[in-house]
Amino acid sequence: MNHRATAEASPSGLFSKKDILLTSVISLSYLLLSKILIGFKPEQLVLVLIFNVLYYLSFGTRKFITGFSVFMIFWIIFDYMKAFPNYRYNTVHIESLYNAEKSLFGFRYKGELLTPNEFWQQHANTFLDVLCGIFYLCWVPVPLIFAAYLFFAGKREQFMYFALTFLLVNLIGFVGYYIYPAAPPWYVQNYGFKFNAHTPGNTAGLHRFDNFFHAGIFNALYAKSSNVFAAMPSLHSAYNLVVLYYGIKNRMGVMNVFFAVVAAGIWFAAVYSSHHYVLDVLCGITCAVLGIFIFKKWIIPNQYFQLHLMEKFVRD
Repeated sequence: MNHRATAEASPSGLFSKKDILLTSVISLSYLLLSKILIGFKPEQLVLVLIFNVLYYLSFGTRKFITGFSVFMIFWIIFDYMKAFPNYRYNTVHIESLYNAEKSLFGFRYKGELLTPNEFWQQHANTFLDVLCGIFYLCWVPVPLIFAAYLFFAGKREQFMYFALTFLLVNLIGFVGYYIYPAAPPWYVQNYGFKFNAHTPGNTAGLHRFDNFFHAGIFNALYAKSSNVFAAMPSLHSAYNLVVLYYGIKNRMGVMNVFFAVVAAGIWFAAVYSSHHYVLDVLCGITCAVLGIFIFKKWIIPNQYFQLHLMEKFVRD
């Protein structure tokens, strides 16, 4: 038996002093920083427990949670944005964005110039309410399930590429939120063009899905919104495009048709539900394309990245 096999067979390899110190420092630092920035929430403790249990359960679960920590990092950054509202750093675009949308994508209906959001607000129906709600519920689960598939199918390299591209696309989008704070269409519909920093999150057109099923799914989700004025870019519109790209790279056949339908469905749902303008959707698509391009062009070929991250995760 070689040295590596011996190490993997030994339970003590899961509990080295270095590992225990590292995970303890990371866990306590996260809880302390969360308390300082946004206040303690039970889900923070749940996240820490999941990470530590899987890290020490077995070598396989350690590899799994180490890879999926990329998605945890995304969530933590997103959550911490509550402590740094983007409207403190730049002017929120409300009327100018609305006028740009109407100028570029508006059309006349019964003698009135409408944005696509305004048209669908007048022509909502139960079928589209349910369909768009289903599409919108796919925005995170589909990427996570796809990532899990890559991991458990033994495609570790593709898993890491996908996870890190996903994180990069989010970081690009987060930068966009601070450069160009933007109000969503529902804000204009409910409050007009006057800025109110304390506006709560809103389900907008997705409330019709909640009402149809007598559920509070979207109400619960948008009650935790990190920032109302982060409509551009629409990262909802970016995620499943990244999934589709890696689905094509991994030759997933008919599943790529599903990924394409979900991506397009989310694009439509974003506008139909008045959560985003067409401009927001296009910017979200641009974020996905830009993130994929940067990762492929400059990160994958980087020797440090290959030797110190990929070598460790994929081949250890």
